[in-house]
Amino acid sequence: QVQLVESGGGLVQAGGSLRLSCAASGRTFSSYAMGWFRQAPRREREFVGRITWNGATTGYADSVKGRFTISRDNGKKTVYLQMNSLKPEDTAVYYCAASRSGYSDRADEYGYWGQGTQVTVSS
Repeated sequence: QVQLVESGGGLVQAGGSLRLSCAASGRTFSSYAMGWFRQAPRREREFVGRITWNGATTGYADSVKGRFTISRDNGKKTVYLQMNSLKPEDTAVYYCAASRSGYSDRADEYGYWGQGTQVTVSS
């Protein structure tokens, strides 16, 4: 089992950057693929990006490709989401999630979720 806590959200102007962190507890963090999702008001939760257990492979939604980067440090049990060139449409609550079943862009493949961190991008 793993517990996840996100941090690093906040208010930023369009074009700015933020780095989100997701700290995990539990002994088996390195065995989980990790994902980032987001949910804006009145919208469904959507996939943002994913990373394999060893960090060798990453994948992104088209809407963030080239602007967002996922990385992880298994020694620190932390996964990161570097967000550059932020746009107002990136405003949402961002969640990290852990999957034992593998590297996926589907929310239902992730069994463990953090509480979320708010990102607000002003125009």
